[in-house]
Amino acid sequence: MSEAYDKYYQTDNLFGAPYPELLEFYSSLPSKGKLLDLGCGQGRDAIALAKLGFEVMGIDSSKVGIKQLSAVAEQQGLSLQGEVADIYTYTGFGNYDYILLDSMFHFRKRERAQEIALLERIFVQAKLHTIITICIQDTGDKIEILDTIIARLNKLEEIDRSHLRYTFIDSETGHRSETPYQMLSVKKGVA
Repeated sequence: MSEAYDKYYQTDNLFGAPYPELLEFYSSLPSKGKLLDLGCGQGRDAIALAKLGFEVMGIDSSKVGIKQLSAVAEQQGLSLQGEVADIYTYTGFGNYDYILLDSMFHFRKRERAQEIALLERIFVQAKLHTIITICIQDTGDKIEILDTIIARLNKLEEIDRSHLRYTFIDSETGHRSETPYQMLSVKKGVA
């Protein structure tokens, strides 16, 4: 999969700007801290969040994406690091105050078990009071699956839910598509 994204990321800023709602949510938080952007790609969210004052670590399997993110961080003097790693074997979730997962979960049959296991591991390993934000397509049964996982782990308090629209414009063909998304933020508490 990383080879495919290495190819896609030959196009600068492939996925465009971060959701305004995501930036508004993180801007409204009373304190900044250490933030993990898991599956950060080229850094569309990570760069913007570092500019807001968060100390950001971006993890992605794409060497090209991490190289682009790191170049921007160095040029702009941002508190942002990138690491090439497999998100499914990463284990440092307890080191962060905030964890962001933007477009990471699709819950298709062939990858559903692996994605659910990752999400559950994040929720279990995150430290107390960590805020975990998930941006996910609001199509099919994805939201229902996510809500079921969160309900099963009763240590999570929903603190924000927003409806978003993601617009993708292919710069080569001009093709445009819009997809409904939800942004859900939960805080890890004590059961």
